[in-house]
Amino acid sequence: MKKQILILIAVTFLVAMVTVEGDAQTPLNRLLKVKDANATKVVGYGLVVGLDRSGDRTISRRGAQFTVRSIANMLNNFGINVDSERLRTRNVAAVIVTADIGPYHASGSEIDVTISSMGDASSLEGGVLLETPLLNPETKEIYALAQGPLIVGGINEELGSSRFSRNSSLTGTIPGGGIVEYDNNFQLNADQPLQLVMSQPGYTNARQVVEVINENFDEELASVYNPGVIQVEWPEAFQEPGMRNMFISTIMDQEVELDKPARVVINERTGTIVAGGGVTIDNAMVSHGSVQVRTQVTPFISQPPPFSGGDTEVVPVPQVGISEESAQNVVLEPDTNVQQLANALDSLGLSPRDIISIFQALDRAGALQGELIVM
Repeated sequence: MKKQILILIAVTFLVAMVTVEGDAQTPLNRLLKVKDANATKVVGYGLVVGLDRSGDRTISRRGAQFTVRSIANMLNNFGINVDSERLRTRNVAAVIVTADIGPYHASGSEIDVTISSMGDASSLEGGVLLETPLLNPETKEIYALAQGPLIVGGINEELGSSRFSRNSSLTGTIPGGGIVEYDNNFQLNADQPLQLVMSQPGYTNARQVVEVINENFDEELASVYNPGVIQVEWPEAFQEPGMRNMFISTIMDQEVELDKPARVVINERTGTIVAGGGVTIDNAMVSHGSVQVRTQVTPFISQPPPFSGGDTEVVPVPQVGISEESAQNVVLEPDTNVQQLANALDSLGLSPRDIISIFQALDRAGALQGELIVM
């Protein structure tokens, strides 16, 4: 219930912001980026240690054999010879590490990294990533090194045969956990016009950006190359490399008034929903019911009769329960805004997961007047 209230408050706050600041200016550095100045995606394979018996299994044949070999190889690098067949540990997990290196990141820059479980670990909570080289998949060169404690947004707990989980605990992040080792040198070509790519393409937005640039420099330098690209000629006073960077900086400092996009952003891993105030709903009926299946294993002590020669054993007794809630209906009037939708969904007592499903269904039905983005 607390999560539902928080979602309602967040959506209401966004509606108020859009109403009050609907005419706010947008800096061009949030809207434009230099064409071909792309981030380099890097990837690496590493080990997360310090897990509370939630790492990869290494005992049975069904365990992650690559984790066992990785642990043995790591210990061998420290001069400790270990037979991989005799390794027994549940505190280590094999992971894939990914990151983006921006076009202007120099050697020594810090970057955020994302860690994802590769084996059969149950949780990465509390783990620490050992130093992992991050490679460019195309050139196989090491571009960065990553290391540090993980931040995990989910919970996954097991006790005997019972299990409790919330959100994803097999993916984590390390803010600033990567150190760039390779200069990503991006150079501007003065022989070609500067091309700026828009994050919100559109003829109207492109025209407004062109007008702002030309008005600032008091000459017709910018033009609409296409709805997603602005082309700018280099002025005579900005031909040197350093001056070209100053020219781009001057452009990015300008502000423009744009139409705010209507978007609903959903993070399925954490159950987070953020909706802008420009989102509206067409006439629709929402009917929601749920079926819950609960399983539980209760230990039962089996006591043999006296003098029978039998052994006392603990026998697990599985129990399965199914409960179905009756459907609840809400009729949405045409042009229902986000605040009204939040009030309607909150009155149903739905969980964030249920609300995510409803937003996705509204989008598929064509009733959601806005862009649905699922992260």
